[in-house]
Amino acid sequence: MSLTLADARIVTTEGVHEGWLTIEDGRITHVGQGSAPGPGLALGGRHVVPGFVDVHNHGGAGGSFPTGDLDQARTAVALHRRHGTTTTMASLVSDAPEGLARAAAALAELCEEGLLAGIHFEGPYIARGRCGAHDPALLREPSPQEFAELVKAGRGHVRMLTIAPELPGALDTIRLAVAEGVIAAIGHTEADYDLTIAGIEAGASLATHLYNAMPQLGHRAPGPIAALLDDERVTVELINDGVHVHPAMLRLAYEVAGPGRTVLVTDAMSAAGLGDGDYQLGSMRVRVDDGVARLAEGGSIAGSTLTMDVAFRRAVRELGLSLPDAVQVTSLTPARVLGLAGSIGSIAAGKAADLVVLSPDLEVDAVMKDGVWTTEP
Repeated sequence: MSLTLADARIVTTEGVHEGWLTIEDGRITHVGQGSAPGPGLALGGRHVVPGFVDVHNHGGAGGSFPTGDLDQARTAVALHRRHGTTTTMASLVSDAPEGLARAAAALAELCEEGLLAGIHFEGPYIARGRCGAHDPALLREPSPQEFAELVKAGRGHVRMLTIAPELPGALDTIRLAVAEGVIAAIGHTEADYDLTIAGIEAGASLATHLYNAMPQLGHRAPGPIAALLDDERVTVELINDGVHVHPAMLRLAYEVAGPGRTVLVTDAMSAAGLGDGDYQLGSMRVRVDDGVARLAEGGSIAGSTLTMDVAFRRAVRELGLSLPDAVQVTSLTPARVLGLAGSIGSIAAGKAADLVVLSPDLEVDAVMKDGVWTTEP
């Protein structure tokens, strides 16, 4: 079955043009400018952008990935899909080895279905002093042997590990992760500049929510932020919700890293898409007030209630990104991080028809995954 989307403002990383595209068997077959060569679904000049790719997401709509409950995971994916995320990574939080293995084995089933893009272990190999919303009782020193068992439990679908490089055994665990095809991300760390560089040299290539849960920039002690921003081998996550990081610091990071090394993430937890109230993140109780998630005890920020469409709009309105650059940091660059840029992340012939139709004010009007509307235009 073939479908033509006509009278659209198509946003690519190269620019925005009035045009059309055709879809067949779940893939984009042609992208053209001007009037469509035949009949099609007219979008009335609305924007069409590639589906958002979220590499750091703990849940939504009451569903939580760390539980390993498949119904909850499906609920979370559906919520974020309605907000334009067509590719989702399931992020776990620190837990005992058997809990992590059990959750990974369960979520691997949804990876095999194509519902999830992979599994992210955010912890337990993180710094106690920067653990944020992770239960400090569940943290431990990195173990290559233990992590190899967790990778095995995930049946080839473990895609990312957040780790503090200063911990004993961390560098060997980073090397093991990279050898297993797992992205090593530096985060929740007390590392200084030199230890961060050591982690990068060992193979780490991503910064987990830059600025958050790490020492801050100093002019004599630059710390991990400077090392991660300055190294061309590293891509940086940013949480653009107006809570985690001040817009001026987001702009600073973006100016240094650029669209090719910046990915916007939600770090969403189960409260995303719901109202204020009491929730759970792993073993930790969370209270959401005015849309901000914090630990019920201690008050540390505990993930977010962000969705990627909001992050996209804020990138344009608050940070001043062009539409092509906003597309790159929410779609193409995160797809590249996951090694999927050949099939998703941009609007081009041969790629999956993962698309979001946006109104003139950049609200989500419709979402398509693999050529099928999940939200009708």
